[in-house]
Amino acid sequence: MISITEIGHADINTFWELHWAYLNRDIFDEHDTDELREHFRSNDYRGTIEKYMDRFPDKAHLLYFIREGIRIGCAQYIIYKSEDGKCFILDFWVFSEYRGNGTGHDCFKKLSQYVQADEALYFELNVANERGHKFWSDIGFVDNGMDEYGMPLMKKA
Repeated sequence: MISITEIGHADINTFWELHWAYLNRDIFDEHDTDELREHFRSNDYRGTIEKYMDRFPDKAHLLYFIREGIRIGCAQYIIYKSEDGKCFILDFWVFSEYRGNGTGHDCFKKLSQYVQADEALYFELNVANERGHKFWSDIGFVDNGMDEYGMPLMKKA
């Protein structure tokens, strides 16, 4: 069974180390610029997310997925309660050693229950690559245009 543990400011450094490893392993490719990589590694990006962790009502949440007492993945999201209840997933990943056998689907199912209990009405996210697009499509997300930066969006009601 998968559970969720919210990440607070006291445990944030471990999260950022895991986040950077995930981006380098699963998101960035040879087409990404040093500027993009530096943006996600910067104190500005990190500071913005950490500031949003204390924002009300549209708070950023960082969390671990836990199975049998072991961290198996992470996610970041914001529920826009001041708007229409959208849960925007900033990041979602399962550590590579725990992938397969439906673990990502199980983690999303747990996340879905978790955020709906916190008044989320639907989901939206950017999809970075074809593998991600397939994963989210399998869960029921559909293409939803592009964001202001030209990144593809997907949505699930």
